Amino acid sequence: MLSITIAEKGGATKARDFQRDEITIGRIQGNDIVLPRGNVSKKHARIVQRDGKVVVLDLKSTNGTYVNGKRIGAPQVVKPGDKIQVGDFIIQITPPAEVIAETPSRPSLGTTRGVKKRLDVEPEEEVAEAEAEAEEEAEEVEDMGSADEEEVSATSAEAQPAPPPPRPPSRPATPKAPESAKKRERDPRTEEYSRLQREVHNRLIDYLDLRRMEIERLGDEELWNQTERAIRDIMGQMEKDGEVPGWVDVELLVKDVLNEALGLGPLEEFLADPSINEIMVNHSKQIYIERGGKLQLSEKTFSSDQAVLGVIERIVAPLGRRIDESSPMVDARLKDGSRVNAIIPPLAIKGPSITIRKFKKDVLTVDQLVKYNTLTKGMAEFLEMCVKARKNIVVSGGTGSGKTTTLNCLSAFIPEEERIITVEDAAELQLRQEHWVALESRPPNIEGKGQITIRDLVRNCLRMRPDRIVVGECRGGETLDMLQAMNTGHDGSLTTLHANTPRDCLSRLETMVLMSGMDLPVRAIREQVASAINMIVQQTRFSDGSRKITFITEVTGMEEDIISLQNIFYFKQEGFDENNKVMGRYVATGFIPKFYDDLQRRGIPVNMDIFREQ
Repeated sequence: MLSITIAEKGGATKARDFQRDEITIGRIQGNDIVLPRGNVSKKHARIVQRDGKVVVLDLKSTNGTYVNGKRIGAPQVVKPGDKIQVGDFIIQITPPAEVIAETPSRPSLGTTRGVKKRLDVEPEEEVAEAEAEAEEEAEEVEDMGSADEEEVSATSAEAQPAPPPPRPPSRPATPKAPESAKKRERDPRTEEYSRLQREVHNRLIDYLDLRRMEIERLGDEELWNQTERAIRDIMGQMEKDGEVPGWVDVELLVKDVLNEALGLGPLEEFLADPSINEIMVNHSKQIYIERGGKLQLSEKTFSSDQAVLGVIERIVAPLGRRIDESSPMVDARLKDGSRVNAIIPPLAIKGPSITIRKFKKDVLTVDQLVKYNTLTKGMAEFLEMCVKARKNIVVSGGTGSGKTTTLNCLSAFIPEEERIITVEDAAELQLRQEHWVALESRPPNIEGKGQITIRDLVRNCLRMRPDRIVVGECRGGETLDMLQAMNTGHDGSLTTLHANTPRDCLSRLETMVLMSGMDLPVRAIREQVASAINMIVQQTRFSDGSRKITFITEVTGMEEDIISLQNIFYFKQEGFDENNKVMGRYVATGFIPKFYDDLQRRGIPVNMDIFREQ
């Protein structure tokens, strides 16, 4: 039997008796105690009486469960007089009389501004017994599966900042995702380190009152410096009180708490590492990185889904974008230009997910692509001539194949005196020319209004007197407007799209034109494509992580109802070496594009040697 007293802040107190040893607390019907408030999760906490002890467990709630003012990270034994806080409610438990007689009362935890001191010191035997009980209860919670899924509550005014990610002091990365993830979760030092981070973070909130601090009045550097000083003060007091185990790297802990409080948590280190190209947060307990073209499972994790949500909010809020249950997907960018995609529940079943494609601070040049064997010097010379001769070029390839990098390199060939207008979903292009206007689309606001699409921007830029139009990526109906622009005097335009071969590229163009809503016959669409597109540059990312231009293909016109293509250069793969690196060579087909003949007739010098066998 459990006797429960429930008191709401500023409200009445109620007492309830339960003739069983286990009850659940949450916001929705089906719980034994229903607390209908926004800062209470659907399934928030559980109270269990076993072997004469009463244990409270937090069911991965959004805003946490508190005992005597401290947020619990594991099952905790409670005694008469202890106050359990769930949202705006205070719950106290009265166990059976014989338990009260056997169990001495424990004083509440006292707190001071900035530093909380432990006043409850229990005998070692009782601590060990409580820890054993907590481990047993934790196993039960882990076995519950989806019944205890965390609810993302964006409306809570009382929401506490997310706890920082667990981070063992020294742990090598491992490529085996499921096993390694489980090991990290159950590693005692990992759990202890995570608990310590949460404790420091919670004390930091009291110390600086971060949620109400007028951050706008502080510069970024001063804010970080002030916060770091506060963390060091807190850590100093904790070390004096013996609350920091000897194996903990204090400097590392200060850095992790600082990143969690003001930065992007465990992602900060990845963003600072120039060898990492992409960061993929599958869910809070699994982060992959791409280094040197290879995917690796990182040893770092977030402590909760709420921590991932906090990072997403810090990324999108400065851009005026939003992400919530009504708009659970967002594209954004970081200050350094890195592209970010985030998606949250209910669309992301395992929890909030983030994908970051880092943008290199130093823009790659064609010479560097030649050095990396992405293409040959002759191919680079040919592409330069195509751009200067105002040929319309489509860069085609799969995800992560390097299309945007190639588009940047091609844009560098545009003469300085020409006016360039770029149109993108999330600004990535880095042009060097001075006469450049960059346009970026805009999602709808919270009322579903104010959206500006790529198609709207393409139409608008036609009124801006462009010499060149560069569309970061064609994905839908804007393709028709792009083709019309190419056919109406805006030669030399550039764009990218997703396709695996030059022939697939043409099919994708047809499909995207149909997405514009225009009821056009297929032949009319193909004629439009054949007259607008001059060159297709096909890019491929191989299994060893290398990226190569596999085809440079000319669109030569129509033959009956089929668009005809002619390869000018292609990459001939010849197997793999002992290190599983792709082996092959670039081949010139010997075909000379039509516009080269025109250039020769006009007396413009061209290098015909590049069309011989490479």
